[in-house]
Amino acid sequence: MSQSKARSLGGDFALRRRNLRLAPAGRNSLGTKSRLKRFGIILLDMATSVPTLRHAFQTDDLRLSPIAEKVFARVRLSFDDAVTLYRSADILALGWLANHVRERMHGNVAYFNVNRHINPTNVCVAACRLCAFGRKKDAPGAYTMALEEAFQTAASGYSEAITEFHIVGGLHPDLPFQYYLDLISGLKARFPQVHLKALTMVEIAFLAKRGKLSIEETLRQLKNAGLDSLPGGGAEIFNERVRRVICDHKIDGDQWLDTARTAHKIGLKSNATMLYGHIENEEDRADHLIRLRTLQDETHGFQTFIPLAFHPANTPLQHLFTTTGMLDIKQIAISRLVLDNFPHIKAYWQMLSPKIAQISLRFGADDIDGTVIEEKIYHDAGATTPQGMVRKELERLIREAGREPVERDTMYRPVTRTETSFTISV
Repeated sequence: MSQSKARSLGGDFALRRRNLRLAPAGRNSLGTKSRLKRFGIILLDMATSVPTLRHAFQTDDLRLSPIAEKVFARVRLSFDDAVTLYRSADILALGWLANHVRERMHGNVAYFNVNRHINPTNVCVAACRLCAFGRKKDAPGAYTMALEEAFQTAASGYSEAITEFHIVGGLHPDLPFQYYLDLISGLKARFPQVHLKALTMVEIAFLAKRGKLSIEETLRQLKNAGLDSLPGGGAEIFNERVRRVICDHKIDGDQWLDTARTAHKIGLKSNATMLYGHIENEEDRADHLIRLRTLQDETHGFQTFIPLAFHPANTPLQHLFTTTGMLDIKQIAISRLVLDNFPHIKAYWQMLSPKIAQISLRFGADDIDGTVIEEKIYHDAGATTPQGMVRKELERLIREAGREPVERDTMYRPVTRTETSFTISV
């Protein structure tokens, strides 16, 4: 097969793949070469000499062809490219490109972790129209955990040797900053081997304002207490027109990014999110991704991007439709293609459903999140997924997607388990 023929079948990316070369004519143990040529490129792994079929990129949407050439050449996609991807209905072509990038970065592995969610309070001064979790402090269903109750909650899910506590909650008008310092230090003292991923950028900014501290000083005190990293929630959509409708009581998009910048500056890694499927449009989503990518170029502090599907039930926006499977999978794929400097894209099964998250592992995602144990925020908004999942079930989902499950800690270091202990590779 000539190199020009290979390009016409699948793009010149195939000729540059590490340890792969084109199979010579007449040397195909998989069957007749003429039959396989209709479907893709035959490659030989130089290390094993095992023939591999690499399917060709195909699309009915001619707008995707120049974008595909960029992807093959590892050229960064633009804002206009991102909008074009959102407006394309060729989900298989988008998925093919995203999977190409995903496998280039991570091969066949898919990550998960064993974690527990702790939501210390649902009392919140904000009244975000997107939220079904927050309550005013005297409202029915409002709660605030005493510190000992939070420690007991953490211990109650400890049977699977948890490696991470994910801690977020409401913006409580009365809890002092010291409560959060004591919460973090108390958890670290009781569970020293567990990574504490706690407090969104929104919560950090709120605590700084209440404590009359700078963002940096607030983060440094929390870090000294035992904070290990930050989750990515509260980003929603950065566009101010949208934020004024869905979360006008929160910090704005620039403040969210500035808080993340400061966290990264002092050595705290974080995740990043985007809430999609409400009143935003394609340009708003593309702008959100580009702004995250720009900050990542500067700080290199983001670990994972997590697209969050909006659940309108029990919110003031409950008249809106829920997201479709098409949009959920498209968002995963576009995130992988645009966020070229983010190491990981997570398909958060609690929001997407285990089935969509599983399929997403073939559409750009390399992480399916973790065991979670008692997630509250999205279930208050009507999520019908389980509130937790055991490790074996996560492994089954990953294997049935044709991926190799790898348990990881929060920093994406592999975790090796025995019946009584676990070891984190460093």
